[in-house]
Amino acid sequence: MRVVGLYKHLPIEDPQSLVDLHIEKPALPIGHDLLVAVKAISVNPVDTKVRKGLIPVENENLPRILGWDASGKVIAVGPDCTLFREGDEVYYAGTITRPGTNSQFHVVDERIVGRKPKTLSFEEASAMPLTTITAWEALFDRLSLSEHISKKPMASRISNDSIINIPEKKHYLLIIGGAGGVGSIAIQLAKQVAAASNSIAVIATASRSESRAWCNKMGADYVINHRDDIKKQLQQIVGIDYVDYILCLNDTDSYFSMMAQSVAPQGRICSIVETNAPVNLGGLLRQKSVAFVWELMFTRSLYQTQDMIKQHRLLSLVADLIDDKRIRTTLTEVLSPINSENLRKAHKKLESGRTIGKIVLSGFF
Repeated sequence: MRVVGLYKHLPIEDPQSLVDLHIEKPALPIGHDLLVAVKAISVNPVDTKVRKGLIPVENENLPRILGWDASGKVIAVGPDCTLFREGDEVYYAGTITRPGTNSQFHVVDERIVGRKPKTLSFEEASAMPLTTITAWEALFDRLSLSEHISKKPMASRISNDSIINIPEKKHYLLIIGGAGGVGSIAIQLAKQVAAASNSIAVIATASRSESRAWCNKMGADYVINHRDDIKKQLQQIVGIDYVDYILCLNDTDSYFSMMAQSVAPQGRICSIVETNAPVNLGGLLRQKSVAFVWELMFTRSLYQTQDMIKQHRLLSLVADLIDDKRIRTTLTEVLSPINSENLRKAHKKLESGRTIGKIVLSGFF
């Protein structure tokens, strides 16, 4: 089968950083595994970090096959599978401990797979899984925005034990880096799920005119510039001194002091970006009784947690939201075919730090 892989951690400008390969097709799946014919993939920052060797990967085999987003069709199921059958169309983000999705055929545990939205193409669907899981878990599992979900039929399908009465006070969510892949879906989830009762206002940050426009398109209530004084902009543009929740999607080290100053007493901060220095949980955070939490969407699959099936459920729920026209794909660019040349182009664009939404690749070379 055709794959794109690597043997050495190299700069993306090096032609050997990603190479076209032919390897043996996976055997028939066992246990809860599905064998999927991959139709489209998308690229995430984790792809570039693993390629450069910045993130060590357990059970790494050479050649290393990257990729943690895919959409495709199930062509075989393991004997313990109950969620999918042959012929089903799916989308998913895989796990960092197994070969990735830059592969013509791919094996994945069905408990982290969702049914592909019927109204999306394979390309549009492949843009969604990793960022959707990350944003959902960050907002509802880590920041606990589920406490402000209204008692509507859609809400009752999320978690019966997490729904309480909606507080009268309006709450503010600050998303640092709103135009990227996670920010694009986080804005939509916050507005379409948590803020269905208008109890939560979303403030996104973006520095360029096109990224600001994108955040507005995704549904942000306010867009401010993360290159300027954020605390000052919260006061002058939004008219508040503090935000109740902060989701940091860009450079935790640089924004940590600002977040400590801007988060409300008893507020919550969640980051998905690793730090180079220890996080200071004392000082202002202690005075304010602030919770600081991490989000890594690979945690459930990495540790085979008992609740890993939640990723199947949330992807399937978001597929319903997409088909109901409440959530839109974050796809902004498609490259074809799926080969090393186009993947190097996608990695290079992502490493520039100027991408908006998601870059997708379609069809194998």
